[in-house]
Amino acid sequence: MATLDVKNIEGKTVGSIELSDAVYAAEVKEHLLWEVVRAQRAGWRSGTAKTKGRSEVRGGGKKPYRQKGTGRARQGTRRAPNHVGGGTVFGPQPRSYAISVPKKVRQGALRSAVSLRLREEQIIVLDELTLGEIKTSGLVEILGQLEAPRALIVESSENQNLSLSARNMPKCKVLPVEGLNVYDVLNHEQLILTEQTAKDLEVRLTPRLSKGQGPQ
Repeated sequence: MATLDVKNIEGKTVGSIELSDAVYAAEVKEHLLWEVVRAQRAGWRSGTAKTKGRSEVRGGGKKPYRQKGTGRARQGTRRAPNHVGGGTVFGPQPRSYAISVPKKVRQGALRSAVSLRLREEQIIVLDELTLGEIKTSGLVEILGQLEAPRALIVESSENQNLSLSARNMPKCKVLPVEGLNVYDVLNHEQLILTEQTAKDLEVRLTPRLSKGQGPQ
């Protein structure tokens, strides 16, 4: 079991917590991190680029000139790709760039990302993180005391004051446990959890063994 200090919002140690090695001290598999981040970034692409083919451009309803006797190559329509303003050959069409990644791979990558932050000693566990009002400067002060200006904060329960206070902080982000993802973990230097969040995340990411399988 991995043991971490539990701190208050002033940065003082007030206790400790034991966390599962299977989640917080797992093997860091870089190829899983790459695969899942690639899939996440691909899913953000809009895929709306489009060009018009010869059947979609305007005009060209009749033959440009007669077939023979002009000395020029025969042409059937001004909409052909070889004419200015004609259709585009093999141009981009609306498509989905989404990449399907198995659930076990996503969970394995997230365990690797969390374990990487623990290995780097960049996980901070708090006894609680509550704000009495929506106030960005108050959250900035707390993060300053924790020495975590570029942090990803994960909360188990809905904390509207916290979410709205962090809304206009470009280097800080607040996510629920179920929204935690590999890209955001890697994109922030510190990972801030409450005791409850750490346990909930442990439940979410603990490897499930199939029937007849032994420990991996």
